[in-house]
Amino acid sequence: MKIVTVSPKFQVVIPKDIRKQSNITSGMKMAVEYKKNQIRFIPLEPLQSMRGILKGIDTTVKREKDRI
Repeated sequence: MKIVTVSPKFQVVIPKDIRKQSNITSGMKMAVEYKKNQIRFIPLEPLQSMRGILKGIDTTVKREKDRI
């Protein structure tokens, strides 16, 4: 567990080893979530980076005969 200090402007610095493990870079957008007394920072991927992620997925849907 890492310990950080909250600045007077309510800012914290993410430790270097955690930034490297999570591939967090300067200027990256993050979602912030508060749940069960925990604060979570979730890195957001740009939509463009998800291009082609579903390539080759099977899009066939089995339907009942009366639903065609």
